Amino acid sequence: MKLVLAEKPSVAMSLSKVIGANQRGDGYMEGNGYLVSWCVGHLVELSQPEVYDEKYAKWRYDDLPILPEHWQYASTKKQFGILKKLMQRKDVESLICATDAGREGELIFRSEVFGSLRIYGRISSAPWV
Repeated sequence: MKLVLAEKPSVAMSLSKVIGANQRGDGYMEGNGYLVSWCVGHLVELSQPEVYDEKYAKWRYDDLPILPEHWQYASTKKQFGILKKLMQRKDVESLICATDAGREGELIFRSEVFGSLRIYGRISSAPWV
């Protein structure tokens, strides 16, 4: 089984039609030897300043720069969890990067896959079409 990771749902649906992944799952499509899912933009991002301290809810020049000792992150938990489960499936032998062909798409894929989800060693290709 190959897991195709798109940047957004609309692209994932288009890819699914082309490769024959016609069975809908919760947050992914499956079929013809493929799983197709998406990142919903940035799955993980830096937390807002007020998460670190309520005084940062309103911007004040005197509070800048805001340099936390430990960075905190926020995620779209549902889709993040779905991707994590898909990537950890025993039948998934490779991962295909199908995010947008540019710096941001590549950053989304690399940060989510390697940084947030900690998946290594199974990337087969990154087709820029």
